[in-house]
Amino acid sequence: MNKAIGLDLGTVTLGIAVSDSLGFVHGVETFRFVKGQYSKARERVHAFVKESGIKEIALGYPLHMSGEEGERCVSTKRFMEDLLNEDPTLQITLVDERLTTVSAHKTLSELGVNHQKRKESVDRIAACEILDFYLRRRDYEIGR
Repeated sequence: MNKAIGLDLGTVTLGIAVSDSLGFVHGVETFRFVKGQYSKARERVHAFVKESGIKEIALGYPLHMSGEEGERCVSTKRFMEDLLNEDPTLQITLVDERLTTVSAHKTLSELGVNHQKRKESVDRIAACEILDFYLRRRDYEIGR
């Protein structure tokens, strides 16, 4: 199975997850950057790609609940385009991320994780959910 990376891009954080050769998803980190300095987040993605050798990326796409695109979608598309301009060998797929952060908060709460630890982990867990959804959809589409 092809390994992939999942990303949950926020305004000051980037949740990163990775799949292993069996298709299991693991949270890697929540990378923090100064608000609006997406170049730092892109640098982290490129470093991770170089370290892991993985070129397939599932990038969370923050649609409104109505399904419409908003401001965050514009910055996410720009982030994707900038990543591709810097490394055209990347394979990036936008993945609907509606409710992944809510689900991640709920999961962490059910596990009894305190508020501070939840805040530190939620983007990483959301990245796991984005990647898991992407992998299941990808495998379904290719008939695995």
